[in-house]
Amino acid sequence: VQSISLAGWVNQQRVLYKKNTLNSERIKQLDSIGVIRNFSDKSKAKKKCRMSWEQRFDELCAFKAQNGHCNVSTRDERNKSLGKWVNTQRASLK
Repeated sequence: VQSISLAGWVNQQRVLYKKNTLNSERIKQLDSIGVIRNFSDKSKAKKKCRMSWEQRFDELCAFKAQNGHCNVSTRDERNKSLGKWVNTQRASLK
């Protein structure tokens, strides 16, 4: 009985997530335990995209650890693609 009500709650969170009505704090909490990834990883293409995003994020974290900031230049040949990715992420937040 308990697992049925949990499944119903998870489905409700999925509906709210897809409707874009979950607040950012709840999304962070659900993502921290892997629930959001389960909502969005429905196809192999989406999984590849998610993995690619996570790999870029890890690359950005390594850049920040080395340089102390996240201002990745697109003019730097070594980090050009990372710089483009960072710019795309910033633009998507506007």
